[in-house]
Amino acid sequence: MSSSNSAHDLPAVPRRKLGPDQGLEVSALGLGCMGMSSFYGAPKPEEEMIELIRYAVQCGITLLDTADVYGPHTNEVLIGKAIKGIRDKVEIATKFGNVISADGQWGVRADPEWVRESCEGSLKRLQIDFIDLYYLHRLDPTVPIEISVGEMKKLVEEGKVKHLGLSEASASEIRRAHAVHPITAVQMEWSLWSRDLEEDIVPTCKELGIAIVPYSPLGRGFFAGYKPEAGNQDFRSIQPRLTGENLEKNEVLRARVEAIAARKGCTLNQLALAWVLHNGNDVVPIPGTTKKVNLESNIGAVGISLSKEEIAEIEAAVPQSEVAGDRYHADHLKATWRYAQTPPLSSWKNGSKAA
Repeated sequence: MSSSNSAHDLPAVPRRKLGPDQGLEVSALGLGCMGMSSFYGAPKPEEEMIELIRYAVQCGITLLDTADVYGPHTNEVLIGKAIKGIRDKVEIATKFGNVISADGQWGVRADPEWVRESCEGSLKRLQIDFIDLYYLHRLDPTVPIEISVGEMKKLVEEGKVKHLGLSEASASEIRRAHAVHPITAVQMEWSLWSRDLEEDIVPTCKELGIAIVPYSPLGRGFFAGYKPEAGNQDFRSIQPRLTGENLEKNEVLRARVEAIAARKGCTLNQLALAWVLHNGNDVVPIPGTTKKVNLESNIGAVGISLSKEEIAEIEAAVPQSEVAGDRYHADHLKATWRYAQTPPLSSWKNGSKAA
């Protein structure tokens, strides 16, 4: 993991508040840790990943993002080892709700019993006393959002969780959840080629004072030059935007952004990240990486200023109408019930399903 830079050569990572009235201050750039353990090929060497996480903290990146489904479970264990002795210097965000069965089938579960069991498991694996930001990873289509968040609220009252978040929720579900307990952050995919949340979700979050944590802000590495390789167990290799004719069409868009970056004197990934960062001080992207050199390059994005004209040029280079392919494979979308409306609270009585 050699590099020509050191933490002292990099721009200082500023701080931003998630939920301006709720006191959770984090680094303006977080670190998505999923790819260290799963989904993006084989798990990476543990000692190298521990070193990378600790180096990220040294560089000023303190928001570490994980989930119980990453591995499953092994990514939380990794982070638990990495933050030993530096717990007071980091903010830990983890998620629950996605479930993978023994035969590899995906599902979602967020009933009160599972909310509590999941939290206890994450605390144990992370070896911490409380979770700074606890997300419902996907909404359970059989459980009203009020029931799930109601149990999460109890975890806050018990001191096991400090702040609550949602991932991949609709604007109406965000409002329903926020009415039960303040939601600090909503995690959504947001990048130059994934901007559908801007119509309803972004305005809703800004109205309610909820921060947005964009995952895959580099389009799953696409805007960092990633090209899929067959047979390497990387789930990106089957994603619609990264295969076949769709990939060829999207590479035209990437080339346009790369040309702008060259004129700007920065790298492709830095320009793409700078664009996400310029969407507001309540936006904290969490790009993932497993390499020190890429981490350092991503940090360089915080030092890039963009004028209104430059932002317009970047957005014009990637018209949403020209992005080829859905952001997830159809089976994955179906399995995680993206944007599926949870049932009304009236479908439950006394904390359990109504007859």
